[in-house]
Amino acid sequence: MADTLRTADLLSIGQVAARCGIAASALRFYESLGLLHEFRTDRGQRRYLRDTLRRVAFIKAGQEVGLSLDEVKQALDVLPTDRNATEAEWQAMTEAWRALLEARARLLQRLLADRGECIGCGCLTLADCAQQNPNDVAYAIGHSAQYLMGRTRDDALAADAAQRAKRSR
Repeated sequence: MADTLRTADLLSIGQVAARCGIAASALRFYESLGLLHEFRTDRGQRRYLRDTLRRVAFIKAGQEVGLSLDEVKQALDVLPTDRNATEAEWQAMTEAWRALLEARARLLQRLLADRGECIGCGCLTLADCAQQNPNDVAYAIGHSAQYLMGRTRDDALAADAAQRAKRSR
């Protein structure tokens, strides 16, 4: 344990679990993924810094908005593991996470605005799919709902043309 930390300054796994409303096994799982870091007492008991409460809140919030644990880990990786993060360090983490969250917000807005138009998924069942995604050209730019994720019909047509040209060589 770091010299500056005393066991009395740290929280037990039971305290963190109770405060966060999750099982202790979830905390151990988050540790195994590198999302959380614990200290050990002389008797081998887990102890956590107080900012673990904030980290778990971020993990849970990230999951609620559909972020993967890998995406959450990338954000949390900028924070120190041997001490409580400072306000400035939390701000830096938030700024690093901003682009990802803004992209998710745009996708959520598109989902909310969906009026049954072609989303480039390849189903070809809606009236405008034949015009917006002829012969499933959206597949040339990737799997799933490419138009919903911000790609355009022009992106799909260009990628399809490039693939056709490559095959004809």
